[in-house]
Amino acid sequence: MTSIPQAPSFAVVSGLAVRTVLAGRERAVVDLIEAAYRLHGGGETTNPPSYFLRFPDQPANRIIALPASVGGDVNTAGIKWISSFPANVANGLPRASAVLILNDLTTGYPYACLESSVISAVRTAASAALAAVRMAGKRQARGRVGFFGTGLIARYIHQYLAALDWPFEEISVFDASAERARAFGAYLEDASGRPVHQAADPEELIRGSDLVAFATTAAAPHVCEPSWFNHHPLVLNVSLRDLSPEVLLESVNILDDVEHCLKADTSPHLVEQRTGNRDFIDGTLYDVLTGALAVPEDRTVVFSPFGLGVLDLALGAFVHEESRKSGDLAVIDGFFSELDAGHVGRR
Repeated sequence: MTSIPQAPSFAVVSGLAVRTVLAGRERAVVDLIEAAYRLHGGGETTNPPSYFLRFPDQPANRIIALPASVGGDVNTAGIKWISSFPANVANGLPRASAVLILNDLTTGYPYACLESSVISAVRTAASAALAAVRMAGKRQARGRVGFFGTGLIARYIHQYLAALDWPFEEISVFDASAERARAFGAYLEDASGRPVHQAADPEELIRGSDLVAFATTAAAPHVCEPSWFNHHPLVLNVSLRDLSPEVLLESVNILDDVEHCLKADTSPHLVEQRTGNRDFIDGTLYDVLTGALAVPEDRTVVFSPFGLGVLDLALGAFVHEESRKSGDLAVIDGFFSELDAGHVGRR
């Protein structure tokens, strides 16, 4: 006998609950993110273009909607609604805030709302760490890491690299705010047990690092000199807008998703606009994971991840399920109050 679908309950998962679920599970999260990339590359996801809500009187601010669905074991649809207000940082608040809605694929009903700034930061860091491990080659052994930008994302990238046993032989940091750079350096010294170098300028940071992680709020390219990369580092272009087209045109370019990265004036998008083609793109992270693309040691490699909604869904579904198992879901009784489809006019 076929069961009749029922409207699911609706739950709220707080940021504290999200952090509780994810604490100490970095390796499992990286595996989950890799699995999501493989589902995406294998055609088992739907990831429409993100929608950017902008404000004419606040050009620096935006709110982005990322709808998606994921098949496989995740089997969930949903949307992330994430804001970026850079001025928050000066006021002591994180730049980004977000929620994630999960939808049941049988009825279409939403069944959870999760605080998603942590989910977004974690999936970004796990993606970056996964790419670093799979692409670094001999660069990893040299252990010279530079963090350009010192906010929440940079902290999570360090956490996830450390969980994957990245050898931090030398650590350098640079930020437009010297105060934030010093605070992040102190955090890294406590976390790694190693001294952290405060780079005097971007050139010093880049030339002294074999792995460079960009995690800034830059709205336009400001690193424009290809010669700074002559030692051929691996660059995690997480913030997407720091590097000029000149730098990318001298590099091997690997994206997480071509169509998504080539929009909104990201650095790869600027290259496409300048050249009129996509010949500068060498492949995707999926190509690396499947062995279809070998990453060279003798050229600078830039990984540009736009940040796919399918990653948020995969991680959010995991957090929801773990919260359910532990009994920590905050279920909202009566959230769906009109559940009788009715038969108006029938007798």
